[in-house]
Amino acid sequence: MAKVLRREGLGLLFISPWLVGFLAFGLYPMLASLYYSFTRYSGFGAPVVTGLTNYSLIIHDPVFWTSIWNTLYFVGLGVPLSIVLGLAIALPMNAKVRGVALYRTLIYLPTIVPTVVGALVWLWIFNPDYGLLNSILSGLHLPTGSWLASPDQSKPALLMMVLWGTLGNVVVIMLAGLQDVSPTLIEAAQLDGASAFRRFWHVVLPALSPVIFYNIITSLVFFLQFFDQAYIVSSSAGAGGNVDLGAPVQSTMFYSIYLYQQAFQFQHFGRASAMSWLLLLVTALVTVAFFRGSRRFVNYGGI
Repeated sequence: MAKVLRREGLGLLFISPWLVGFLAFGLYPMLASLYYSFTRYSGFGAPVVTGLTNYSLIIHDPVFWTSIWNTLYFVGLGVPLSIVLGLAIALPMNAKVRGVALYRTLIYLPTIVPTVVGALVWLWIFNPDYGLLNSILSGLHLPTGSWLASPDQSKPALLMMVLWGTLGNVVVIMLAGLQDVSPTLIEAAQLDGASAFRRFWHVVLPALSPVIFYNIITSLVFFLQFFDQAYIVSSSAGAGGNVDLGAPVQSTMFYSIYLYQQAFQFQHFGRASAMSWLLLLVTALVTVAFFRGSRRFVNYGGI
């Protein structure tokens, strides 16, 4: 008994730095935000309990619904595009051709560029007056755009920026899944007369289903919580400002941006906490729904 207690005590001692960090910077802030979501709290003084007032104010806030629409737009386009483009790029990267290692490196390279640096470069590319994109389009005698300065073009331009910086991670995971597909199964299908498309659809794609499902879940969570590039782009000072978040005309007012604005610009910490718990609840419900539905199309046991 003494040896068991000693072993357990040593184990707790070794993990104590992580345990203290989790309690202080994980569990406590989470529980505190849950409490603040039922209070009126500006960050100064004592919070005043108001019950479900914050949740009621959120539901009747038109900007809140605008942020939901913008976020759903990003999720609805960003998740499928990241999966389809990631797989489309990974397929040729899986071929044994000369210089393939260089191509893989170039595809992955944008993911290691700091988010702020990448966003600032894209701000220059999308600049409507002297940006690289409009210069190229003008040289080709094609119509130019206002891009991030236009309410209609800001979200597609921002999505292009985000996919450029995140697609490398999806490609690497897809490539790992492709390399794990059994060559024997592909050869057997080829001997049976299956075309290249049928081999891909009936052999490769089912074998990739766990990898695709993983990418769907991670992409879904990422786009639901999307913040960094939108904050940099919509800041009035380009990067670091917070006066005109969501510009132009709230077209980039995503859920996390509005949550940040409520907390740190308006000092409505109670309302921001309520928004964060709503986001957690929605993310959890959608993830659970995907996991339950995955039984129909995810094959964990091979073909």
